Amino acid sequence: MAFTQIIARLPADNCAAGLTTASLGAPDAELTRRQFWDYLNAMLSLRLKVTLLPAEADFPDAHFVEDTAVVLPELAVITHPGAPQRAGEVESIKAVLKDFRPLKVMSERGTLEGGDVMLIDKAFYIGLTTRTNEAGISEFASLVEPYGYSVTSVEVDEGLHLKSAINYVGKNTLISTEKFARLPQFSHYQHLIIPDEEIYAGNTLLINGTLITPTGYPATLAQLRTLDMPIIELDTSEIRKMDGGLTCLSLRF
Repeated sequence: MAFTQIIARLPADNCAAGLTTASLGAPDAELTRRQFWDYLNAMLSLRLKVTLLPAEADFPDAHFVEDTAVVLPELAVITHPGAPQRAGEVESIKAVLKDFRPLKVMSERGTLEGGDVMLIDKAFYIGLTTRTNEAGISEFASLVEPYGYSVTSVEVDEGLHLKSAINYVGKNTLISTEKFARLPQFSHYQHLIIPDEEIYAGNTLLINGTLITPTGYPATLAQLRTLDMPIIELDTSEIRKMDGGLTCLSLRF
């Protein structure tokens, strides 16, 4: 999918009060924001229009906007986050997205977060995680299948979200650890295999033929270079401390 714009949200001063499973210490709020601005500047360098939302101190995870919606050419699906503390984030996203797409709002029958949703062409792969369950995937499928999309679930037993560890990088290719590459759901793709100790760099973001990847992962960088595509490296050290990555900092459409 070719992107023309993104929606992003400024990290709040209390971003360290959000949810995390990492044991890397608390992020520095000022450095978090500097890394966030570097991310936005990378998007602007790729000629994307940026809609920047204000920080929400009541929701310290709110700058991870990807979890609150899935935006398609035909519609935007407002999700039901699996973390109860994040449920209130969807209201402000609805108010913004209604100007861009018709909205479908998921019920509270199941849970689904955008970080678990990977789209390749018209095929959705959705992680079964602590944040996304079978009922949420089923409801999501009922909303998007009428538009010609397929939905396949993927059990995830490491990492917060599916896209924490595996992502599409173009040229019919996925980047992930060997464990994800062996899954039968992904047997018809080519694979770039990264070492387990660099699993975080599996969260590499493809934007219109350019790859954005976290800095500090040499084996991953070497694999990405085999694709002969432009690469932007960004420091995400503070983002990582809150289980965040490059994909979760924006809604792209």
